Amino acid sequence: MASRLEINFVRLLSRCESIASEKRGETEWRLEKYVGALEEMLVALRKSLSKPTPEVLTEYTRKVDFLKGLLEADKLSSPTEKALANQFLAPGRTPTIANERMPATKTVHMQTKARCTGEMRDELLGTGQTKKTESSCPASFRAGLPLDERQSAAELEAVLQHHHNLQEKLADDMLNLARNLKNNSLAAQNIIKQDNQTLSQSMRQADLNFEKLKTESERLEQHTKKSVNWLLWIMLILVSFTFISMILFIRIFPRLR
Repeated sequence: MASRLEINFVRLLSRCESIASEKRGETEWRLEKYVGALEEMLVALRKSLSKPTPEVLTEYTRKVDFLKGLLEADKLSSPTEKALANQFLAPGRTPTIANERMPATKTVHMQTKARCTGEMRDELLGTGQTKKTESSCPASFRAGLPLDERQSAAELEAVLQHHHNLQEKLADDMLNLARNLKNNSLAAQNIIKQDNQTLSQSMRQADLNFEKLKTESERLEQHTKKSVNWLLWIMLILVSFTFISMILFIRIFPRLR
């Protein structure tokens, strides 16, 4: 069960995400104070005896760092710097409260990227129009813009299209790389499986050959014992025959005087 400190932390985090998703102006200082309080509560959560799991703490840290980075990016003067800073922000991966379908930090990240893109477009066009006003202008009015503004708009669209194409190409390359890695891993797995089967067969064959060698060694040992026994009997018979023959020879042919 979540502790009282964690419950208050989640409530304040949800409030900060809600403020960040709105147009900030007068509430900017409140968000900074809230994020500072979130950092202090996060430190206390890490030291608490009833602290959440490491995964939950990592997610909390990720969201607090996102809000802190969002505030730092808003303080930059150039829309290009803001857009670049927002590219490096990492929103949360899980919803903060149960009734969220998508993490609020991810929604804030998308809104901020869209706002920075609109500011970059306005800066390139040299106008103070907002994205909403620009999208609500009729096509005939846009066609009546000066030539340099239309060229700037065309260049901006070309740059955006180029980046979009690069992103698609990068995604395709990553997909192909992942597919190749999967194929290579499957091929390596099949090769290892075949090698294991060959090794198992070789081990079984080696065990079988060892059993056969053991059997043949026992048979050879028995055969050697039988051969030695027969040879011993033959030598005994020969010695006995020689002894008897000498006795008979002495008896038949006495010694000469």
